[in-house]
Amino acid sequence: MTANTVRIVPPAQPPQSKTSRFRQLLTDPEMAFIMEAHNGLSARIVEEVGFKGVWASGLSISAALGVRDNNEASWTQVLEVLEFMSDSTSIPILVDGDTGYGNFNNMRRLVTKLSQRGIAAVCIEDKLFPKTNSFIGRAQPLADIDEFCGKIKAGKDSQLDDDFCVIARIEALIAGWGVDEALRRGEAYHAAGADAVLIHSKIAEPDEIFAFCKEWGNRCPVVIVPTMYYATPTQQFRDHDISLVIWANHNMRAAMQAMRHISETIFHTETLADVEDTIPTVGEVFKITGNDELAAAEARYLPKRGAGYGAVVLAASRGKRLGALTDDRPKCMVDVRGQPVLRRQLSMLNGAGIRDVTIVRGYKKEAIDLVSVATVDNDRYAETGELYSLNCARKALNQPTLVSYGDILFRDYMLDALLKAEGDIVIVADALWQDREQSEAGLVRDLVVGDRAFSTDYLDDAPVSLVAAGRDVGADAATGEWVGLLKLSEAGAKAVAAELAAMEADGSLEKGDVPVLLNRLVTAGHAIRVQYITGQWLDIDDALDLARARNIV
Repeated sequence: MTANTVRIVPPAQPPQSKTSRFRQLLTDPEMAFIMEAHNGLSARIVEEVGFKGVWASGLSISAALGVRDNNEASWTQVLEVLEFMSDSTSIPILVDGDTGYGNFNNMRRLVTKLSQRGIAAVCIEDKLFPKTNSFIGRAQPLADIDEFCGKIKAGKDSQLDDDFCVIARIEALIAGWGVDEALRRGEAYHAAGADAVLIHSKIAEPDEIFAFCKEWGNRCPVVIVPTMYYATPTQQFRDHDISLVIWANHNMRAAMQAMRHISETIFHTETLADVEDTIPTVGEVFKITGNDELAAAEARYLPKRGAGYGAVVLAASRGKRLGALTDDRPKCMVDVRGQPVLRRQLSMLNGAGIRDVTIVRGYKKEAIDLVSVATVDNDRYAETGELYSLNCARKALNQPTLVSYGDILFRDYMLDALLKAEGDIVIVADALWQDREQSEAGLVRDLVVGDRAFSTDYLDDAPVSLVAAGRDVGADAATGEWVGLLKLSEAGAKAVAAELAAMEADGSLEKGDVPVLLNRLVTAGHAIRVQYITGQWLDIDDALDLARARNIV
């Protein structure tokens, strides 16, 4: 090739469709194998181990749904399972379509819907609807040949992809009608447009199957299901020009055995110690169901609300007004509808992308045993205040940080609004504080004064700056109640850490609360923004608060 030669690169070929890959399996000179699956998980396992196609078994899907293989599961229920199987895999699926779920019209709709869901092929059998499993009873009645041929033609006319395959399953040997009848039906079905024939038998030897194949002469591909003649050497199938072998129900049967064994073991031993090392880990479940892909997708597509933020949760106090409920735990661990308050708060923080969380423990600190969070301890919780607890976590104030009380419940949208708010230091205040029942009971914790009151005009988004905060703020001057949520940028976190150090040096730290800190920061010239909310939060101080919490969670 000379320097002036232009090299033409052919365009990349689009990946083969599932239908074309199945047709290739069916028509390739080399005999192919497909494996049974009955849901998305089993289908993915079939692909994972290397099979090139899936047999969506009617028997197995029915069994997995807890019903008989007698069309007790409707075709739309089966279709829903197939959709999960198709979505879970990249290899083609051949569906056990029973008798087509009715007449030619049902068959037309079935094929259309299968095509829409990326199913590669369907196999229908020449028995009567509702079907009876081939291995039950004897002399099952067969469909009229002409009627069944019409069903095949209807299916082929309805396919949305030229490579979609309709396979005709011949039940003449199952019904005891002999090889000649099987051949007669096979020829008619082939002429009607069937892409392959499946010849079925339930005797333990393959003699009648091989007799059919010898007379058939490879007029079109032959599919077999050697469930009953399983001991036959596979090479004999190749020698008789079989195109496709279906291993028909073994994943379902294996799953039954494994589930029965594990359930019996746990039932009798009343422990997981004897079985945990014998089964896949939960991590393997996450892996096969694609959790890694979801995490990557979340990183790509979800707004990174709390990305880069840490959190400090002040959870050292007992909560004496909760009485006996806090005899053995701090109030942040009191149960609200099956989950501690602190766990609910952590779930919300994690959902916003905030994973680096530090809990400041104190009273009954051993009761705060949540995983994946750091802890620091305020062992002087009984004689110190909030700022002393916050100072215990001062090393965590080396990044953008949320500071929260550990005994509050709030709505997810409040966290969203706080994270979106601009400012190095932003606090959340309830503009409707006077409407709260706790206000009426004289239990308001801390009031704040902003330089502007809350506005109901949704176009009025002018920032509000903090003027003062604390219990000394009069009700007439207050524009809101401090909720217990504070957002700090990196600069804001640095300013708070410096002020904590200054308070430690001047002796004002031990008994101080967060509003005291806020007032000092304002005095020092730091701008603190107020993010107003309108109710929908709760701090849990007593049994009445707990009852309210159980009503809103």
